[in-house]
Amino acid sequence: MSKEQRDREIQGYERMLERLRDRLESAEREFTPRVREALEHARDRAVELGELTREEADRVATSLRRDLEDAADYTARHDTDLNAWLRMDVQLVENWLWDQFSSVADRTRLEWLQFQQWLERAAEYHTGEIAGPGALHCTDCGETLTFTKAGHIPPCPKCRGTVYRRTPMTQ
Repeated sequence: MSKEQRDREIQGYERMLERLRDRLESAEREFTPRVREALEHARDRAVELGELTREEADRVATSLRRDLEDAADYTARHDTDLNAWLRMDVQLVENWLWDQFSSVADRTRLEWLQFQQWLERAAEYHTGEIAGPGALHCTDCGETLTFTKAGHIPPCPKCRGTVYRRTPMTQ
């Protein structure tokens, strides 16, 4: 994948997240927000505007859906906010991304049961996929990668492994 395509997908992730948040805010005034429909709309809009190809938009939407599900699951299980899930000082995350991500994750938490029926748990992160802010650990050697913003997941710098899991902060 070229650097241009990688950058394009990261920008697509951020735009889709923003559109998802905007759609949920709009839907909240009219009826109970439905995360799946909002995410599909954000994905389709990215394709319609020519920001991403259908294949790229599907990959980005899958990554975004996985991150939102993981954040909602963690915050629900631990009755906590996103700081522990992100495993970093919130100041490291750009303010606009934090606002968008946390507002979507809060809505996702409220819709958790519907969201859970929509997709299977995608706990693994793989090299080449996009991950949102937070920490991932290599399942082969335990090396931790920290993302301060959305980015493509590289091979493990320690062992060249390609499979990661989210590393929540212990309380």
